[in-house]
Amino acid sequence: MRNLDMTTLRSFVAVTDHGGVTRAAAALNLTQSAVSMQLKRLEDLLGIELLDRSNRKIALTGAGDQLLTYARRLVALNDEVVGRLTDQVWEGEISLGVPHDIIYPAIPRVLKQFNAAFPRVRVHLNSSYSSNLIELYERGEVDLILTTETVVGPGGETLTEMPLKWFGAPGGEVWKQRPLPIAHCRNCLFRPGVIRQLDAAGIDWEQAIDSDSDGAIEATVSADLAVTAVLEGSAPRHFELVPHQGALPDLGKQKINLYGARAPKNALVEQLAIMVRSGFAIPAVRAVSSR
Repeated sequence: MRNLDMTTLRSFVAVTDHGGVTRAAAALNLTQSAVSMQLKRLEDLLGIELLDRSNRKIALTGAGDQLLTYARRLVALNDEVVGRLTDQVWEGEISLGVPHDIIYPAIPRVLKQFNAAFPRVRVHLNSSYSSNLIELYERGEVDLILTTETVVGPGGETLTEMPLKWFGAPGGEVWKQRPLPIAHCRNCLFRPGVIRQLDAAGIDWEQAIDSDSDGAIEATVSADLAVTAVLEGSAPRHFELVPHQGALPDLGKQKINLYGARAPKNALVEQLAIMVRSGFAIPAVRAVSSR
């Protein structure tokens, strides 16, 4: 009977989640050669190839894709068992603030990982606008926050950058109208920049809705009554990238910033920050780079 090794499974999952051996090694605090050896050991044990290395980018084989589901479950179960039996000393509550548009897909994985490691610690997730989260953080009402900004403020660190794109209803035509109907919540940090870009491009625009409700904005856009700006990769499923081919201005990139990790209040906040950094190292994809 062959027994799976948890270390090799963890490396396999990390390579998939972080987009390659280099980033996985950094997240696991291992060398690239160590991670590569663990992947080879896992393939030798099972007698199958898990990664397709024929192209510039490594992709999961059919067997690798199937193993990934089991590997996630096994690693999570292992961490839960170890955490519940050995980390009884860690108790308490910490708070994490995240804008709603970057919660998925990273934050659920981070929360699951943290709960497995520290089952007696409760994480309060506060989802709000970046401007509101910054105010809460400055008042000491939240321990750790993520923001979407064009710059990084004092004490913050940039985890990654994501392009801001135009989105509308699937097959929508409203983006061709002038004045251009746009929809953003009143407190959306993207709104001033979007308006500046439209003005600079000489494109007349009008605010299609005045609301603080994300649901109302989504309904307006989904009905093809307006377009909006959303970070690429975080748009709702009922939105579609506008095929404007240069008819609308480029909106540049937004920084995903982390505050509270440079001088964490305690070891728990520090551990959560480490997991958040790892979660935003690179978007999880099926095709992963070999570099």
